[in-house]
Amino acid sequence: MRLGLALGYWGRGPDAGHVPLAREAERLGYHSVWTAESWGSDCFTTLTWIAARTSTIRLGTAVAQMAARSPTATAMHALTLDHLSGGRVLLGLGLSGPQVVEGWYGRPFPKSPLAATREYVDVVRQVLRREAPVVSDGRFHPLPYRGPDGSGLGRPLKPITHPLRGDLPVLLGAEGPRNVAQTVRIADGWLPLYWSPSRPEVYGEAVRELPEGFTVAPMARVKVCDDVAEGLLPVKAMLGFYIGGMGHAARNFHADLMARMGYEEQARRIQELFLAGRREEAVLAVPDAFADEISLVGPRQRIAERLELWRKGPVTDLLALSPDPHTLRVLAELNS
Repeated sequence: MRLGLALGYWGRGPDAGHVPLAREAERLGYHSVWTAESWGSDCFTTLTWIAARTSTIRLGTAVAQMAARSPTATAMHALTLDHLSGGRVLLGLGLSGPQVVEGWYGRPFPKSPLAATREYVDVVRQVLRREAPVVSDGRFHPLPYRGPDGSGLGRPLKPITHPLRGDLPVLLGAEGPRNVAQTVRIADGWLPLYWSPSRPEVYGEAVRELPEGFTVAPMARVKVCDDVAEGLLPVKAMLGFYIGGMGHAARNFHADLMARMGYEEQARRIQELFLAGRREEAVLAVPDAFADEISLVGPRQRIAERLELWRKGPVTDLLALSPDPHTLRVLAELNS
């Protein structure tokens, strides 16, 4: 099982520790470093900054939001950074949810998310292969554009810049069983959310028979500490925000996933508290058991024992959410 460093997205401003952490992870032999975006910092600029200060570690987006850019624009970002970094890019994509897509990007959330994702990935792959001008007859990402408000002058194009790799890996963030099944069919890898090594069935039958070379790279908070309950607090804070606030009360993919994992009552309670403005209570309502099973927290020996569970399943890459250099070193030692 390879290791990756997940840096997430910025909070109020740039995090001065991200580059030193990425350099330390590279020194320790970590395979990859990943950045994210929500409605603040973007993932590609930050990753480019890290790329300029590292030399071997792979550079992943987890995830680049599809609503933020047309598929051709995303492919341009990926192929540009791939050239600048010497072929180190791993392109992770995700749909996000209706709240962000419509509230931040000002676009309708697709009524057929699976179809929209297929079209997006197809266009990205066409750009990266550069075998012919890019054409798509799809409903969500038509190329050339033929809508009634267009000029009618658009013509198929292929990138002026020759991509460094036509097979640049494309990974997808997916939660529901149908979405995961499609991801296994059309992508090179999967970025699970809230992965529990003891509950792979939650994600559907597709997880049981994965193609050779397929990447499964979940994120997990990792923290070496003596007090497990204290170490779980950042996990609970993250879960409280995502389950309570990243979506509508009637449509929240994160809450739905928690419910499928056996915590339906608690998930709805977290939503209720968060949407009522009682955010601290929402965080405290996150069960320690749930936070614990999707993370690696505690003394060194406890993490070593639990790490064995992660190795036994389909996970190929563990992306560690850990701003702590000591924890990164311990994890590298335990995984060697």
